[in-house]
Amino acid sequence: MAVRAVVVEADGGSRGNPGPAGYGAVVRDRASGEVLAERAEAIGTATNNVAEYRGLIAGLEAAAELGATEVDARMDSKLVVEQMCGRWQIKHPGLRPLAAQAAALVGRFAAVRFQWIPRERNRHADALANAAMDAAATGSAAGRPTRDAATKRAGTDPATTPASWEPRPSDTATRLILVRHGETEFTEQRRYSGRGDVPLSERGRAQARATGARVAALAPAAAAVVSSPLSRCTATARAIAGALRGTVPVRTVDDLIECDFGVWEARTFAEVRAGWQGELDAWLASTRVAPPDGESFTEVAARVARATDALVEAYPGETVVVVSHVSPIKLVLRDALAADDAFLHRLYLDAAGISVLDRWPDGGVAVRSVNDTAHLAAL
Repeated sequence: MAVRAVVVEADGGSRGNPGPAGYGAVVRDRASGEVLAERAEAIGTATNNVAEYRGLIAGLEAAAELGATEVDARMDSKLVVEQMCGRWQIKHPGLRPLAAQAAALVGRFAAVRFQWIPRERNRHADALANAAMDAAATGSAAGRPTRDAATKRAGTDPATTPASWEPRPSDTATRLILVRHGETEFTEQRRYSGRGDVPLSERGRAQARATGARVAALAPAAAAVVSSPLSRCTATARAIAGALRGTVPVRTVDDLIECDFGVWEARTFAEVRAGWQGELDAWLASTRVAPPDGESFTEVAARVARATDALVEAYPGETVVVVSHVSPIKLVLRDALAADDAFLHRLYLDAAGISVLDRWPDGGVAVRSVNDTAHLAAL
C-alpha cells in the first residue's frame, strides 16, 4: 500500500575524508514513526560529503519506491541541507552530479522539505552509516538491512582518488594551515583542558605573536582565519590575523572546539588515572568511548570533518588559517594521513605548533608539515 507522507533520515561518512566510506538512510511513516525501510552501503573510498549525498539519494529512492508523495528529509549535514535548499552554492565539482541526482528525485514528489538536525537526533542513520564504513574499511560487503530492496551501487565515485606520485597543481588546492593555540596555565600543569575557557598565559601570548609572524611568512594573503570559539584560540587567531596582509577578520566555528572531557575537565592526568582507571583505559583503547559525561573522539572527528569540508568548499584554491586545539588537529591529521587510531597517541603537538595540508576538489590530500615550532625557538 502506498504511503503518502514519510520522513527520510540520512547520513554518510568517511574514515579518512577521503577514506573508507559508507552511508545509511531510514524511511519512517511521518504519522506513526514506524520504520518502513533502511538502506546502507559501503561505497569504497570517498569523502564525507559524497557519502552524505549518497545517503540522501538512497533515502529518496526508497521513499519513491514506497509510493510516498511528501517527504521530510532530515540530515545532520548542514552543507547538504543548505545546498539542496539552494542557499549555498555547490562549488565542489565532485558533488554537482550527486546534487543533480538528488534534485531529480525531489522532482518525483509533490513536496520535499529539508531540515538540519543535530547528530544525536540522527542516530539510526548514523549507526547504519558507521556499519557501512566498517565494511568499507575491511573490504567486505556492506551488511545491508533487508527490510526493503537492496541499495543500488552507483558506479565509480567522483571523489575516489587513485594513488599517484604525480605532482598536483597547488593553485587548485585549498591549503589549511592548522595552528594549535598558545599555552595556558592548564597546558603547563598538564591538565585536561576541553570546553573550559582558560585564557592564554603570558608565555602563550608571546607564542601567539610569534606564530602570527610565522603564518604571515607562510601565507601573507590568507583568505580567512577561522577559530574555535574559546578565548585561547580566538586570542591566538587575532594575533595571526593582525600579522597578515590587509584586513582578515577572525570567524569562530563551533565545530572546531576541543573535545568535551566531561568530569575530567581541569584535572591532571595523574588525578584522572587515580580516580577513573577503568574509564581511562577504555577511552585510550577506543575512539568511540567518551570520558564520563564527555564526548568521544569519533564524535569530535565527525564535527571537525564537517568544519574542514565546509572550508574546502568555501575557499577553493585559497589558504585558510584554522586555529583549534590538540584533539581536533590530531584527528584532521590522522584522517589526512589515512592513519589508524594509534596515531593519536604517538603524535605530539606543541602549543602554537603549525601543521599544513592541501586538499584538492577530487579528494586528494597532501600533508606538507606537522608541528612546526621553529618560530618558538627564541621564546
